[in-house]
Amino acid sequence: MPSASGTTPGKLPFVVWVLAAGTFLMGTTEFVIAGLLPEMAGDLGVSASHAGLLITAFAIGMIIGGPTMALATLRLPRHRTLILALAVFSVGHVIAALSSSFTIVLVTRFVTALATGAFWAVGFVVATAAAGPRNSTRAVGVMMGGLTLANVIGVPIGSFAGQYVGWRGPFWALAVLAGLAAAFIGRFIPAIEQGSQVSLRAEVGALRQGRLWLALTAAMLIMGGVLAAYTYITPLLTDRAGIPAGAVPLVLIVFGIGAVGGTVIGGRLGDRRPMATTITAASATALSLLLLIPLSATPVTATLLVFLMALTGFTVNPVVTSLAVRYAGNAPTLTSALTTSAYNTGIAAGSAIAGRAMGSSLGLTGPPLVGTVSAVLTLVPLAALAVSRAPRTARVLAQRTALPHTRDAEPARAPSQR
Repeated sequence: MPSASGTTPGKLPFVVWVLAAGTFLMGTTEFVIAGLLPEMAGDLGVSASHAGLLITAFAIGMIIGGPTMALATLRLPRHRTLILALAVFSVGHVIAALSSSFTIVLVTRFVTALATGAFWAVGFVVATAAAGPRNSTRAVGVMMGGLTLANVIGVPIGSFAGQYVGWRGPFWALAVLAGLAAAFIGRFIPAIEQGSQVSLRAEVGALRQGRLWLALTAAMLIMGGVLAAYTYITPLLTDRAGIPAGAVPLVLIVFGIGAVGGTVIGGRLGDRRPMATTITAASATALSLLLLIPLSATPVTATLLVFLMALTGFTVNPVVTSLAVRYAGNAPTLTSALTTSAYNTGIAAGSAIAGRAMGSSLGLTGPPLVGTVSAVLTLVPLAALAVSRAPRTARVLAQRTALPHTRDAEPARAPSQR
């Protein structure tokens, strides 16, 4: 693996791309269930709303796995942690693909989510160490790009494949690819000693910033709003909008394109006007989800609103991630994991509540309604952040750490630039 000093600008070590492939696989497995929901529900003998718990279980595993694994692996050999995480991920998918029990599939989803949390907690550190100081920001951007591409490429491909070979086919593919990724990481990440020891007390003690928790709350609520609707988007599109099942993956591609566009917009605008960007985007997300209730009866309007809810919802994500990391001060590693946990807390709660709403008299309009409420509630912590004053000490030295959404992880130019 090239040393930090030996990495030249514009060129990234191969290991960074392997790690990006790992995030692609893990992002795909988290969200592909939305496109496979009817097939899995029918094959496992449960209702569609009950099958949505497969997304909820993964989110809960990420909530627990992110911060837990970030602390547990601080002093462990990183290459071993990554290989073990991918191995557990692969075996979990094999077990799920072989099982006909909903309970077993549900448990494997939880376990593979724990492995995903471990991979993410360590992967960002390894990527920046391999790339060196000059390329660390770009390295993490590439890794996060793998996650974004999962929504644009991985999820639609998995949905298409599931329609032709059954839901087990994508699970087998993910298992094989994760095994290959583990082999590549074993080859390209040598067993080196950890650099500097990290103080657990410092990591935990720095999480006393009130503004940090406001940013994490906003992250949780906005993701919960978008994923409440997205989890059950397939039955909404087929049964309400009248879109053929074979065309649903195309709408998922539209969602992914919106997510990519939102991430780029948030990165560009959020650096200068973080609060104006997030409040505007959260308001637009709430409006898009609300309009999805009366206007999802036709294919064109339903597809357009799916695009808009992704575009506006994902605009908030990089900005609140950047704010959370900045407010954390001296706890960047744990905060990165907590940000992931916040998003997945929103996914777990949003998908669970949306499932109950869909099973009620609200029917298919229940999930968009739940999403609307969650998006509106996002405005509460954002408004509190907008009117509060940032402590002078609440800053992060971006050059010293590896963080998700790195473009937005840089400190804001000034607290007044809201």
